[in-house]
Amino acid sequence: MTISNDEQLTGLKRIGRIVADTLSIMSRAIEPGMTTGELDRIGRDFMEAAGARPAPELVYGFPGATCISVNEEIAHGIPGNRVIARGDLINIDVSAEKDGFFADTGASLAVPPVSRAVERLCRDGRRAMWTGLRQVGADRPLAEIGRAVGAFARRNGYTLVRNLASHGVGLSLHEDPTEIATWPDASDRRMMGEGLVFTVEPFLSLGAELAEDGDDPWTLYSQPRAPTVQFEHTVVATRHGALVLTLPGR
Repeated sequence: MTISNDEQLTGLKRIGRIVADTLSIMSRAIEPGMTTGELDRIGRDFMEAAGARPAPELVYGFPGATCISVNEEIAHGIPGNRVIARGDLINIDVSAEKDGFFADTGASLAVPPVSRAVERLCRDGRRAMWTGLRQVGADRPLAEIGRAVGAFARRNGYTLVRNLASHGVGLSLHEDPTEIATWPDASDRRMMGEGLVFTVEPFLSLGAELAEDGDDPWTLYSQPRAPTVQFEHTVVATRHGALVLTLPGR
């Protein structure tokens, strides 16, 4: 969507804060021995108490309130009986709707102890996202996001998953502009209009270049298999750069 009035911005800020706080609470709650289903319940309870509805379930019939992906799973992992263990690399993706507005956020974290390479990957995954966010602004090319993230990945010895893209959001979970590359794509000539709402969510990896389907209709896996992280914010393109809607307040 493209914001046209203050009421829309207020609604987006409200749902943005809810999903950000949900992600923060779930991240702090992770303990070895708990299941991903138990972690998902924490997120569901918080969102519903705030008057929000989990978007994957609402829009797509996803079997969970949040997507929780562990190790070889890199996106759309189904919460359930999988037990979280020491050394696991976990991605939590939270999106929700309230009063007709949607926001989307995500982060990856490692359950200690993990290798220095995985610690560095988690740190640099967040840095890669902010590298992309710094390219956001009204009347700037969308492709600048992927160009900058790609340069960061090359400079630091990482690969990028190139078939999981950022996307428009706001009045629905996925909307125009679709397929916003977080890798270099010189063919994309689109510009960011003032007030455009979308996500920035690079998938940074120690070797993977694609996401592939698994045995269920939802979970995606790294190809080739390699530790992979995703960090995501929902933003508005403004004359002053990116207005990040999904920063936590708690």
